[in-house]
Amino acid sequence: MPQIKIKDQEFDYHCEDSDTVLRGGLRAGLGLTYECNSGGCGSCKFELIEGEVDEIWENAPGLSPRDIRKGKKLACQCLPKTDCTIKINLNHDSLSEPIPKVFNVKYVSRRDLTADMSEFHFIAEEPAKFEPGQYVMMSLPGIEGERAYSMSNITNENGYWRFIIKRMPEGKGSNYLFDQLKEGDNLTFDGPYGLAYLKPEIPRDIVCVAGGSGLSPIMSIIRAAASDSRFSNRKIFMFYGGRGPSDICTPELVSEMENLDTELICYNATSDPELSAQQNWNGECCFVHELVDKTLGDSIKDYEYYFCGPPVMTEAIQRMLILDNKVPFQQVHYDRFF
Repeated sequence: MPQIKIKDQEFDYHCEDSDTVLRGGLRAGLGLTYECNSGGCGSCKFELIEGEVDEIWENAPGLSPRDIRKGKKLACQCLPKTDCTIKINLNHDSLSEPIPKVFNVKYVSRRDLTADMSEFHFIAEEPAKFEPGQYVMMSLPGIEGERAYSMSNITNENGYWRFIIKRMPEGKGSNYLFDQLKEGDNLTFDGPYGLAYLKPEIPRDIVCVAGGSGLSPIMSIIRAAASDSRFSNRKIFMFYGGRGPSDICTPELVSEMENLDTELICYNATSDPELSAQQNWNGECCFVHELVDKTLGDSIKDYEYYFCGPPVMTEAIQRMLILDNKVPFQQVHYDRFF
């Protein structure tokens, strides 16, 4: 079991044989910086001072050519072969409870929401503990590499884990889930992970924005906030964007929520004018970040923001909030996925 020492810090930890440098540190309760946990974002860059590692994905997009020239590596993509000394940033805000762990689940059922998006239901033998907005890494039989999927439900004692997942035409993981997974099948999860989870202690009204299967963590956040007495005098604004009207499934999901302790206001937008006209859409036809800007207007700085969706959408929201409207960075919560 390799030991990892962090240079210039009074911290060291051990990595299980199957753990990356990142996951070993998170399981040890250290605040290593990260977001996607899968090689895309580059948040977990580190320098290897001593020791040897195996790189799972040598050409991971999270490393730029300049990073590679400087000898940087990704903690989420490195398996230690020996004891190592590393130089890495620590951020205690990266700590969350519970500590991630590996566990088994059984597939229970699937509920179709649109033609290409469904909510998958699993059950574990122990309580499901996670923060609203977090995700797990799924190991799928015959599929190389894990897949990150965000929970759509909330923490519970019954061991229920639910995920809104969109079928990607070239996605081996999503196609396995849609086409091959059978009731009673067992899968291995590792988690929870993620830092863009609900912060109920912050007193501002919240704005949740989603596109595609980014709806999953947003539904978890909304379901948690709507049943939390700390939000009883606050508002929740929900914005969801789809390409066409047939992609909009939020009215049904929102209508199922009962006994709300807060006011939930839902807005939807489609982005394809031709599809919208063909399907007689009477709602807003624009990109979802444009609808947020238009709806909130001069009050846009007054809210706490949570969002998830395709990279092009999350990048547009960041620019709109932080650059165009000068919303303080600390009011913006998202995890980058690629």
